[in-house]
Amino acid sequence: MNTLVALCAVGAEKILGNEIKHLGYKLISNAPGRVSFLGDDDALFKANLCLRTADRVYLQIAEYNAFDFDSLYDGAFAADWQDFLKKDSRIVVDKVRTHKSKLNSEHSIQGIIHKAIYSKLGEKWNMVTLPETGEQSDIRVYVDDNRVYILLDLSGLPLHKRGYRTDGGIAPLRETTAAVLLQEMLWRRKTPLHDPFCGSGTIPIEATLYAFNVAPGFGRRFAIENLPFFNASRAEEIKKEEAAKIRTDVEVRITGSDIDPKAVERSKQNAEYACVMTGRALKSIGISAHIPRPDFVQSDFANLAAPYESGLLLCNPPYGERLLTEEETNQLYKNMDSLWTDFPGWDIGVITSSEVFQENFGHNANSIKNFKAGNLDTCFYMYNRKTEEPKSQKPAKNQKFYPKKKVEKF
Repeated sequence: MNTLVALCAVGAEKILGNEIKHLGYKLISNAPGRVSFLGDDDALFKANLCLRTADRVYLQIAEYNAFDFDSLYDGAFAADWQDFLKKDSRIVVDKVRTHKSKLNSEHSIQGIIHKAIYSKLGEKWNMVTLPETGEQSDIRVYVDDNRVYILLDLSGLPLHKRGYRTDGGIAPLRETTAAVLLQEMLWRRKTPLHDPFCGSGTIPIEATLYAFNVAPGFGRRFAIENLPFFNASRAEEIKKEEAAKIRTDVEVRITGSDIDPKAVERSKQNAEYACVMTGRALKSIGISAHIPRPDFVQSDFANLAAPYESGLLLCNPPYGERLLTEEETNQLYKNMDSLWTDFPGWDIGVITSSEVFQENFGHNANSIKNFKAGNLDTCFYMYNRKTEEPKSQKPAKNQKFYPKKKVEKF
């Protein structure tokens, strides 16, 4: 068995842990922004392919105590690095994090770990200098309470880079964050979903992939594919196994809107790429079916009305940092009260960096969850307004979303 570590937004550890357990792997522990688990050899590739809320996946190469730099070096040198790296690998210790430890100089730790790895490889391969002409292999180090964890990156580009979003606009929401929000709201495919600030379409697209059970990593490659222990034939089998799990027999009602016509076109384009990616996965196992695209329309949110008695409004409105001024943003949040009125039976989820959102919105959230993704601190305001589920929520023929005023048709 292998020890793996998956990173996520701080605050999303429980959701990521549930995902990992759903894949059939055993949780070991968690810390802010990361979850450790045990997995078989398949997990090295499968975790990258299938986890929706993980930002990266690492293989733990070494774990040991270190109270001084000599023991730090010895522990890193003892690992069998020759089994995990190629002779031409360009090794980069990209990040070091320390917490409550005697060793707290991140720069010094970085240099010593790097030296230990090169010394071990040089000794094993009888080489004075490693060529470093191949692919980059990233190493991350955590030192918690004098316990050292050395991790090898299996992902490469962050996992929120699914491969379908060619244009994210000015202030895009991470795909992994969108997946977290869907899980926080306990969204299910039978529930209508609308994003009134669709931007680049991330929330509706991630909801679509989740609803049809599409593994999020079908459209990209991972760093593990450049490592010597990568099993290419087994990876292809895993992809086909996951492709066979895609649902094409379910009905969903996922929509998005934005006042900016460029955002609507951007969302449509990104959704097209995501659905084409899914079609290719299905084609790899001889299935010619496809999944429907989410629907997007240009409209001010104030001009929309609920097409069903219940559903979920999930959105990432402007924060007042890059798109609007703080004053304009606060006014926008006040105007969003129309969503409360015009979608009376709908749950609402809003993520923003504003700590005064609900004061401006005029309604107190049932629950507020804090997330930190990268350097951005955000609050997720959740409003549970569930009513009895109607027996039928089918849209009118040829229309999937009803505007209060005339807007462009889907």
